[in-house]
Amino acid sequence: MYIAIAGNIGSGKTYLTELLSQRLRWEAQYEESENPYIGDFYEDMRRWAFNLQVYFLGKRQRQIDGIAALSAGRHVVVDRTIYEDARVFATNLHHAGLLSSRDYTTYMQLYNFTVANLLRPALLVYLRASVPTLVSQIQRRGRVYEASIDAAYLEGLNDLYEEWIGTYDGPKLVVDVDREDFVTDPAARETILTRIEQHIHDAAE
Repeated sequence: MYIAIAGNIGSGKTYLTELLSQRLRWEAQYEESENPYIGDFYEDMRRWAFNLQVYFLGKRQRQIDGIAALSAGRHVVVDRTIYEDARVFATNLHHAGLLSSRDYTTYMQLYNFTVANLLRPALLVYLRASVPTLVSQIQRRGRVYEASIDAAYLEGLNDLYEEWIGTYDGPKLVVDVDREDFVTDPAARETILTRIEQHIHDAAE
C-alpha cells in the first residue's frame, strides 16, 4: 500500500511526507530531481522538454513498480506523483510553448498507457494553497534555487492542479493549507494526521 502527497511548489509536501512516515512508521520516498537532461533543458527548453519529461515518467513508473513489488506489510508515503508530472508540469510546458503539440500528444499517449497499468495510491492527499501562502512558505524555507520563482508561474500551476484534482477519481483528501497550516500550527497538524489515518484505516478494511 502507498499514499501519495500532491501539491504545488511550497505547499508542504515534503514536510507532510516526513510527518506521515514518522507517525505511521512507513517508508518515505521523496521526489528525485536528478535527470540527465536537466542541464540541457535549462540551456534550450524547447529542444529538451520532451526528453526531460519522458525521463521523469520512466522514473515514476519504476518507483511505483518497486512499491507494488514490496512484501506485504511494507508501506510507503510518496512525495509528488506521476499524475502531477503530466497533468500539471508537462501541460504547463505545453501551454508555455516549450513542448510542441506533437511532442505533448506523444508524451500524453505514453503517460496514459503507463498509468493504466500502475498501482494506484490507496489515498492521494492534495495540499491546496493560494499563491500568497506558497510564496510565504517558499521564502520561509529559503532554498536558493527557488528564489526566482514568481507568483504568475505559481498561479498557472495552481490552475492546472485544480483542473487535475477535480477529475481525479481515486480516493483523495483535500487539505486547505491556507486554513490548516500544519507546518506551524500543532493543532492543525494533529487534525490532518488523524484524518489521514482514518482514511487509511477505511481503505484497509
